Amino acid sequence: MSNMSANANPTPNNSGTTFRRMILVNLIILIVLIAAAITGYYFYNQSTLYLKTDDAQVAGNQIVVSAPASGKLINWQGTNGSTFSAGDEIGEIQTQVGNKTVDVPIDMPANGTIAQNEVMNNEFVAAGTPLAYAYDMNHLYIVANIKETQLQNVKVGDQVDVWVAGKAGSISGTVTQIGDATASTFSLLPDQSTTADYTPVTQVVPVEISIGTTAGSGLVPGMSATVRIHK
Repeated sequence: MSNMSANANPTPNNSGTTFRRMILVNLIILIVLIAAAITGYYFYNQSTLYLKTDDAQVAGNQIVVSAPASGKLINWQGTNGSTFSAGDEIGEIQTQVGNKTVDVPIDMPANGTIAQNEVMNNEFVAAGTPLAYAYDMNHLYIVANIKETQLQNVKVGDQVDVWVAGKAGSISGTVTQIGDATASTFSLLPDQSTTADYTPVTQVVPVEISIGTTAGSGLVPGMSATVRIHK
């Protein structure tokens, strides 16, 4: 009789455990739903208020230092990293004028820092040969490639948040210019249709973004960047 009595009475803790499990499961489901709602709202908010792309880079106006005459390069100072002001003499070309040897000065066309040196002292160069390429490191900017389907959301004067690879924090910028042609228009091999079944490819248009003075920022042309344009 005692065994039958024990089997007839279920353990009192079973119903309590099941109830707690149900509460826990419902709580987890609720947390997941809340997290999904917050995430969805975040991405909706981002897409509504901003246009973001990581197809961007630091750029600057390239300065070309060219040989003013044909002859022997002497006293060349255009080494990588050297900074000059507009009009500074950075070398000379030793050339023949009639029966005389004349030293023609090579002047820096604009304020800039040599980014790529192409020549060495005592090298013979032809008139117009690029000797070096420089940039004004104090006035760099950002070029972002924006899809043609999103270009209607961009206008001159829009505020921009910029993140440069390897640099902490964001930089404030302003859209200053929107390209008048797609980035591929001036490529060496522009897209062309040679068959009747051509599939359109979404093109990108370069958008220039000013970030103010960049003196001492450590930015150099070609660095990758991510931009967020305020619509």
